[in-house]
Amino acid sequence: MSASKSTTKWRSSRLDKMGSSIFAEIASWKREARLRGIDVISLDIGTPALPPSEEVRSALAAASMDPSRYGYPGTLGSERFRGAVAEWFEFRFGVALDPDKEILSLMGTQDGLAHLALAVTDPGDSALLPDPGYPVYQAGLAVAGVEMIPLPLLEENDYLPDFDAIPDSAWSKVKFMLLNYPSNPLSAVADLTFFEKAVRVAKERGVLLVHDNAYSEMTFDGFRPPSILEVPGAMDVAIEFHSMSKSFHLAGARIGFAVGNRDVLATLASLKGNIDFGVFHAVQEAAVVALEKDMSAPAPASELYERRRDLFLSALEREGWSIPRSKATMFVWAPVPQGWTSVDFAQRLLERTGVAVVPGNAFGSRGEGYVRLALVEPEERLLEAAGRIGRFLREAEAAGASNN
Repeated sequence: MSASKSTTKWRSSRLDKMGSSIFAEIASWKREARLRGIDVISLDIGTPALPPSEEVRSALAAASMDPSRYGYPGTLGSERFRGAVAEWFEFRFGVALDPDKEILSLMGTQDGLAHLALAVTDPGDSALLPDPGYPVYQAGLAVAGVEMIPLPLLEENDYLPDFDAIPDSAWSKVKFMLLNYPSNPLSAVADLTFFEKAVRVAKERGVLLVHDNAYSEMTFDGFRPPSILEVPGAMDVAIEFHSMSKSFHLAGARIGFAVGNRDVLATLASLKGNIDFGVFHAVQEAAVVALEKDMSAPAPASELYERRRDLFLSALEREGWSIPRSKATMFVWAPVPQGWTSVDFAQRLLERTGVAVVPGNAFGSRGEGYVRLALVEPEERLLEAAGRIGRFLREAEAAGASNN
């Protein structure tokens, strides 16, 4: 049997429904560039720019040396962690949560998002997902055998969905609707008025409302995004995911949490109880310290990324590429210059300059015409990237003029 046939035989067709393979392609492009001796500047992957604070790392180290911490931690999360989440959530959003029934620990939000459809849907159901949107949303549906119905997010609407444009025939099949503000990849934000409308629509249509709020602590220009649970009555129909990866620099530790409707969280916990045994106790202790520190002496990651945004976009504008200022997250959502597709622009840019970005269509069909850039490199590297991009654009323009 040939290797190619063997690979096909042992590969589930579900994988073909999980969305774009462009991230693997970009990794291949970067390897090829490095083999050619090119210095690669990776603006493709949203890896946090800093390690957690010394206090958080010390808490992790101390807890990891405690022999009692090596038992199975339990799916829900420790009482101490859930208590800290409840305290932080009321401090940050003014919403009181029951630590025993309205908070669920996760191995990062991706864990919860990927498993949600398995817990709350049956094969043949449908879900409304943002387009463009984070690829794991679609991957979770593929594993569960659930149909994706795109929820178009358009620049002219400030990347907010038009619920009225979704036909009744689509709503009749929808089990849950997923929103994500602040948004990856769009860097868009939404206010409480929008969430009030979303909750009203979810109740009218009888669907579960899922909000991915992973970037709640990473916004710019003085804007503080709300939780969907601030809307009166939201707890009846909504759950919300929060991450400690980006804002609290704990990406590799894999910890986050879901909050909201207790029946949905119990259902998700039931599924996860058959898949994993929860987050390592030492990691939960580190997360507790991170949350306590944020309430007593905050050092928001947003300040770092806002500074990088201003520096990078100003440098790109001087180089001739004017990009709308991102409102949140560690990402920039940029329209590609005229005459390029998203993939062609990203591939040629990396081949010729070593700057890696993600084509927008990796996030859905409506991402075509854009690329996502991550503000994860030090400031001097971002300035170097802007200079390389500027030279690339000028050379491409000159080549186009000469061909004409």
